[in-house]
Amino acid sequence: MSETPQDRLKRAVDNGRVIREVKSFVVRQGRLTKGQEAAIAQYWPSMGLEHQTSVYNWHDVFGNDNPVTLEIGFGMGGSLVAMAKAAPEKNFVGIEVHHPGVGACLKEATDAGLTNLRLISHDAVEILKDSIANNSLDTVQLFFPDPWHKKRHHKRRIVQPEFVELLRQKLSIGGVFHMATDWENYAEHMAEVMNAAPGYKNVASDGDYVPRPEHRPLTKFEKRGQNLGHGVWDLIYKKVD
Repeated sequence: MSETPQDRLKRAVDNGRVIREVKSFVVRQGRLTKGQEAAIAQYWPSMGLEHQTSVYNWHDVFGNDNPVTLEIGFGMGGSLVAMAKAAPEKNFVGIEVHHPGVGACLKEATDAGLTNLRLISHDAVEILKDSIANNSLDTVQLFFPDPWHKKRHHKRRIVQPEFVELLRQKLSIGGVFHMATDWENYAEHMAEVMNAAPGYKNVASDGDYVPRPEHRPLTKFEKRGQNLGHGVWDLIYKKVD
């Protein structure tokens, strides 16, 4: 019998460390704290979604037909929890393969009493292909993905023509793909890929980038970068076809 994502999470808890077995992201090695272990054991059964080869029924998952925002790579989950708390009229799904991040997000979401958030710990591309229906997402968020800053590694960046076409299939008409990065070269790469992608329109009124929307929380990481003079670039593209 094949091992489920929940089995892998349990094995990570048992071993006290994360497991390197993903495709869309590279897992940062790290140890689970006792609190993260407890959160996974206690809250994953009610808040976790497993990879499946049939598509999720969002009404069954959330008990309503509110629009769904999918965030790919939510890190430790602080920003995702803040967005879900600020917008109870929306449903949020976060994908993250870093198990300490999953545990931390589960704990923070439960402490906040959220009912509009679900988490997935699996390769994002497989989830998109296998488990998410076409035209079923209102928003896809990709904030500060691995920039693979060395030129020979640029092909490993997740924002590529095939990936954004897959996202376009999953977005509803009028749905948006929102990206943010603190690497200018990656921002330029994102804009180049998206401007060439069919079926998308850049919502920026001037150039390729938009000011940080109020709904995207300013993270501690981002604040620290701003204090050091680092830039951050937000890009938002709407599905028009």
